Amino acid sequence: METSLTFSFFLIFSGAALLASLALISRQPLLIAYIALGAIIGPYGGGWVTDLGLLAEIAEFGIVFLLFLLGLDMQPQALLHSLKKTTGMALISSTIFLAIGYSVGVAFGFTQAEAWIIGAAMMFSSTIIGIKLLPTTVLHHRENGELMVGILLLQDMIAILVLLLISSVSQGELSPISLGKTLVALPLLCALAFVAVRYLLLPLIQRFDRFQEYIFLLAIGWCLGLAEAAHAMGLSA
Repeated sequence: METSLTFSFFLIFSGAALLASLALISRQPLLIAYIALGAIIGPYGGGWVTDLGLLAEIAEFGIVFLLFLLGLDMQPQALLHSLKKTTGMALISSTIFLAIGYSVGVAFGFTQAEAWIIGAAMMFSSTIIGIKLLPTTVLHHRENGELMVGILLLQDMIAILVLLLISSVSQGELSPISLGKTLVALPLLCALAFVAVRYLLLPLIQRFDRFQEYIFLLAIGWCLGLAEAAHAMGLSA
């Protein structure tokens, strides 16, 4: 039986409030409550929520906004400082897990290409889960939180390069033109974003900063607009 979007949201938010309360009482991470709720009300549990495609698309908005808020709280100097400390650690750990994943793939009879993809997948941690497991105070005000975010961001950069490499492969052959386009897209997007912020967004914010509703709309529009621009250029939102 199909359920309405309103009823699905009722189950998700009301159920999350209930399980989150139980998680906090038992001193468990809220993330565990969210996962348990999905298992309970999903199609393989109680079957109360069945339109997973629609909810997955809506969930992408949540991920975009979460990373957008993380970017708002990240100072460029602090980010560069943490990246300097974590570069060696991230590269070494990624190489180790790449080798382990590749070895396991080969041991189980996968092809060389499949084994390399398995190894590449083993290199990365979930940025969303990592951030959600950190309390806000640790994430933004303690050195351990900054170092963890730095490692996650470095892994994301490596993941982008790996995905660009995979997407540029057509019919088993590497396409240098396709790879070159995608590699140019990221710095081009960053440059366009910098110019737009400096010469368009900041003047608008300074002129109309007393209108809170306008600032809210401008921020949401900028976030989603840049996400769509990245998607159109072949990058991840």
